[in-house]
Amino acid sequence: MTLQQEIIQALKVKPEIDPQQEIRTSIEFLKAYLKKNTFLQGFTLGISGGQDSTLVGMLAQMAINELNEEAGKEDYRFYAVRLPYGVQFDEDDCQDALNFIQPSIVYSVNIKEAVDASERALANAGLHLTDFDKGNEKARERMKVQFSVAAVHHAVVLGTDHAAEAITGFYTKFGDGAADLMPIYRLNKRQGRQLLQALDCPPHLYNKIPTADLEGNKPAIPDEIALGVTYDEIDDYLEGKEVSDEARERIEGHYLRSAHKRHLPITVFDDFWK
Repeated sequence: MTLQQEIIQALKVKPEIDPQQEIRTSIEFLKAYLKKNTFLQGFTLGISGGQDSTLVGMLAQMAINELNEEAGKEDYRFYAVRLPYGVQFDEDDCQDALNFIQPSIVYSVNIKEAVDASERALANAGLHLTDFDKGNEKARERMKVQFSVAAVHHAVVLGTDHAAEAITGFYTKFGDGAADLMPIYRLNKRQGRQLLQALDCPPHLYNKIPTADLEGNKPAIPDEIALGVTYDEIDDYLEGKEVSDEARERIEGHYLRSAHKRHLPITVFDDFWK
């Protein structure tokens, strides 16, 4: 088995999908989790205005609507959270995403004060964060807020990780990579786009250039520039197609270097340390 085949098998990516079937798979997954864990009353997710959070947010709200309809009462809620650092450059897209999703409840928590306070506290101890490190602080603060919202409302935190992020490790460890449920984990980037198209999402939300927007010195740097490979190449690789040697080397390098992100905390029983 080639490394490409091993990766595809590990990340459960299909070469092609039925968008409507995948929508139902995610919704039934979300509903089943709340039904099994009866102490939970909803989901929470940060909405960034990009493709992934728009998709997961919509799937979450659809699951909540169905659960409430089945119960005949409004027992469940989806808590969408805006988490800007100061003023977000694409705030209009965030609002468009919220208008599309129509969440049960929307919160807005500006993380700038908390992140800057943490940066100052570290500096006082002689520890000075790089711009890249501060970007990870932002991601972890955003996830911390989401878990706080979930704690208040007896909810579960959703993540937006998908196969094209998982293969590259393009997320912050214990930041946006820390969540209770990952409803679109098996999908690559173009497949997520297919689901949004099937859901009649405004095209500008899934056609926009993906960016993590974490680094202050490189605001809104496109993911593809940061990764050195395009999402089309990543998606082709995940679907078992041929890609250039350069793209293959880049993708597999990302996968091998980021193995620790896809693993629970390492113990003496794991192979990572040997």
